[in-house]
Amino acid sequence: MKNRLLHTPDGVRDIYNGECQKKIVLQEKLQDVLKLYGYRNIQTPTFEFFDIFSSERGTIPSKDMYKFFDTEGNTLVLRPDFTPSIARSAAKYYMEDDMPIRLCYMGNTFINNSSYQGRLKETTQLGAELIGDDTVEADAEMIALVVDILKKSGLTEFQVEIGQVDFFKGLLEEAGIDEDTEETLRELISNKNFFGVEELVSEQDMSDQLKKTFLKLPELFGSLEKLAEAKTLTTNERALRAIDRLEELYGVLKDYGMEKYISFDLGMLSKYKYYTGIILKAYTYGTGEALVTGGRYDNLLKQFGKKAASIGFAVVIDQLMLALSGQKIAIPVACSKTLVLYRKPEQKQAIELTNHLRSKGTNVELMKIDENRTLDDYKDFAGRNDLSEILSFEDEERIQVISLETDSVQTASLSDYVEGI
Repeated sequence: MKNRLLHTPDGVRDIYNGECQKKIVLQEKLQDVLKLYGYRNIQTPTFEFFDIFSSERGTIPSKDMYKFFDTEGNTLVLRPDFTPSIARSAAKYYMEDDMPIRLCYMGNTFINNSSYQGRLKETTQLGAELIGDDTVEADAEMIALVVDILKKSGLTEFQVEIGQVDFFKGLLEEAGIDEDTEETLRELISNKNFFGVEELVSEQDMSDQLKKTFLKLPELFGSLEKLAEAKTLTTNERALRAIDRLEELYGVLKDYGMEKYISFDLGMLSKYKYYTGIILKAYTYGTGEALVTGGRYDNLLKQFGKKAASIGFAVVIDQLMLALSGQKIAIPVACSKTLVLYRKPEQKQAIELTNHLRSKGTNVELMKIDENRTLDDYKDFAGRNDLSEILSFEDEERIQVISLETDSVQTASLSDYVEGI
């Protein structure tokens, strides 16, 4: 029983020591990019009323949420997705605002999906939402922000794949496909299951041209030329408008100088039903999962009482760290921590020295010497905890200065050392 208490449930994990420090440093770097674009922080509750994430909102299925009850019998859920929470907050606090609102966030989401074997059920996400702007320029800003964030993380090789929900929806309307068949078709196309798509489409009552277009969907990914090819496959007005929007978006992204990071995928579909326009996913080497997901959701805020077209994205920090590790890209962590060792007679001087070092911005651990331990024991401790220096009192006036980086040892008077800082 005691050993069992040391373990975490499936799908969650502890993050500690160097990994935790690197994660915090990475998050701070990415938040700096959000601030450069004018995004302001917002924090929403870790749990909310179930209705915020109900099926009407188009978020994940109810069965995949962690649900519980409050003392009044209300059903609550741990936040599975940030976007509905941000939409609720924006409707509440910015109801009368008619200018664009830029919000950003960071926190954990919780998805209880048994099919996520080996995957985390609690993940950290950092994201941004641009509310009240329906323009293609807003689409481009969000994608440019994604590119800059991934570059700031240290990645050099990645792709932001862009799809358009309306292309698929236009074809669905024309085909008159029912909801259950649509779900199956979505899954087959998302998985690039060519044979499955062919079998399903062949059973439907639709024109041969429309069947051909559906069969081509899993192949419509790549460069700008794929958009031109898609135009030859349909005369559906909604689908054609979707392609025109993507072509216009590409023109704006060229102005940003980011076209080399962009590709298109008209077969990209999302599990989130609230998306209404472009959707995006970012990928790199070292992880099979998307680092970033997002898209346009022009009707979601309307469900909370505010009519405002919006677009946003979320960076999955855990996946990003996995990718950085797989590509051997270091997250630089400042290592200027000092361990001060003393015995009882030097206590006053040790405390004074520690306070002085901290006033100069040095991170210091203060530790009374255990006579049962050797200096090597303290060196091992310092090495395990990323400390760069040990200051060990010889007496009230002299200290040993031990550098863990150069493995050198010097003796100095306390006064000379303090003056040299």
